[in-house]
This record gives sequence, structure tokens and C-alpha cells, in this order.
Amino acid sequence: MTASYPNLRLRRTRASAWSRALHRETVLTPADLIWPLFVTEGEGVEEPVASLPGVSRWSVDAIARRAREAAALGIPCIALFPHTQPGRRSDDGAEALNPDNLMCRAIRAIRDACGNDIGVLTDVALDPYTSHGQDGLLDDSGYVVNDETVAVLVDQALNQARAGADVIAPSDMMDGRVRAIRMALEMGGHHNVQVMSYAAKYASAFYGPFRDAVGSGGLLKGDKKSYQMDPANGEEALREVALDLAEGADSVMVKPGLPYLDIVRRVKERFDVPVFAYQVSGEYAMIEAAAAAGAGDRDALVLETLTAFKRAGCSGVLTYHAAHAARLLGA
Repeated sequence: MTASYPNLRLRRTRASAWSRALHRETVLTPADLIWPLFVTEGEGVEEPVASLPGVSRWSVDAIARRAREAAALGIPCIALFPHTQPGRRSDDGAEALNPDNLMCRAIRAIRDACGNDIGVLTDVALDPYTSHGQDGLLDDSGYVVNDETVAVLVDQALNQARAGADVIAPSDMMDGRVRAIRMALEMGGHHNVQVMSYAAKYASAFYGPFRDAVGSGGLLKGDKKSYQMDPANGEEALREVALDLAEGADSVMVKPGLPYLDIVRRVKERFDVPVFAYQVSGEYAMIEAAAAAGAGDRDALVLETLTAFKRAGCSGVLTYHAAHAARLLGA
């Protein structure tokens, strides 16, 4: 920059709303959002999640209505997570392979309600189905075994693809699962089903409310540090992303969100591929708590944080604020 004050006054372009809009570098729209939704058993059911104010579990019929709502708001995709009843949980997570499980019924209901007007992203991991709350199968010592788990995840992904899922999102962090799932989808004729890999998923303290929502929090034995990433590591995230892209991921995800925007930026600059971030349950709960305490304006906090994801390089953001943000952006 060769110009200097007063020839250059950077405040000139900030002086009015029209000028600020004209010079805005990052634009957030409803099309940048993915809305995570929790599915539960029953009919006409809405179960508020105590640790996630404003978020509920919905029965399959209600999930279809939420999908129609999302489409009307301009949200292009929803993400589904099941609240599996205790009696359907097992050590091997067999319910994940049931073609009539909550996820599959919800996918079909959304298809019936919306056709192809909205994308359906489905989580691939065993923690919503296991009695021990881990994302995979355990050996006798309690260690989550990798290859045996991957074999089950492949069948889970195929089960969801057959039900009509558009995007398979493996969140388990097992080695090699992206290649195995991509190959199985290809062999099964599901050529256009995308794989959005949770490539850099950290062993974070921000997941607590989510585990309450899917019913695994009280079941979890031990922790997930043997497969989720150490929050202190950045270079390792780039290695994880490189592997998943080489194995066939169409897009990658960084999780959690705001505490890891440096990782989002590094991934985008290194690989120049679609990068998504998950504004996880603990992040959402903190915004809600801050607003409830009068520490900040809720609407402004929501839009500022979501804009930060876009500015860092995200193609889109999974956020529980998706519907609220879409309404604000459409106002």
C-alpha cells in the first residue's frame, strides 16, 4: 500500500450502510447452512433437549415438517441424528444396520414430503447405537478396534444410501473408512451419493449437549481420545484431510467450529476443496447462555459467528441456529 492518510481514509467506505454492503468481502446466505436435526420414536413428538435450549428431538412425521420448513427458508441440506431407544442399543450397534431404523424411516419420510428439494446428510458412526457409547466396536480391553468397525460402518452407509441419503458423513474417525465406504457406494450403484468426511474431528469438551440429545452421554465408558484428534494438533489435521481426499471424500469437515477456525483456514489454503465446519452443541449452548444472561444480542452473536466461518474459508456450516439464521438473513 502506497497511499497514506489523508488521501486514504479507510473509514470512507464504512460511513454508510449502502457502502458497507457494497464493500463487504464475505456474504452469508441461507444456502451456506446445514441444519442438524434429532430424530426420536413416536408420532407427533417434540422432546426439548434440556442442555440445548430451543433444540428438540422430533418424531419422524415432525422431522418431515422440519425438512419442508428448511426448504422454504432456503436451507439446502439437513443433517439427521437418531435418538435410539435403550432397548435397541447393543454392544455391536446392530440397529445401525436395520433398514427400518429411525434414520432410514426419517430419510424416506423426508423424500416423501420434499422429493429432491432438499439434501439429506446422514451421520455414519456407531455411538447412537452402541450400549457403551463409543463410535465403534470394542475388544476385551475396551479399545475401539479399527478394521472390524470399518466393516460395520460400510454396511451402515449402504443402509442409509438405499433409504435415499444424499450425503454420507462418517464421523467415527476410524482409519480407512472413507475408501471403504466410497468403494462400497460405487459397487452398490450409488455413484452420486456424496461423502463428506469428518476429516479433522477433535476429542473436544464441546460435545456434551449433543451426547445428551442422542442419548449416549450417560452411556459413554471412557473417552474417545484413541480415535478423535488431540486438540493441540494442527499438522495432524492436514494429514487426516489429505488421506480422506485421497480415499474419495467429496468434501471435508472440521469439528468443532469456532475454536478451530485456524484449522479451517489451513485446510482451505492447502487443499482448495469444499470445507465445512460443525458449530457444535457446546458452541450453540454458549451463545444461548450468553444471550440469556444479557451478555450479548442473540441475533448479532449468531450472525457474527456464522460469518466468521465463511470468512475463514468454509463452504458451509452445520449449525443448530440454521433456521433462526435463515429467517434473519431473509428478513
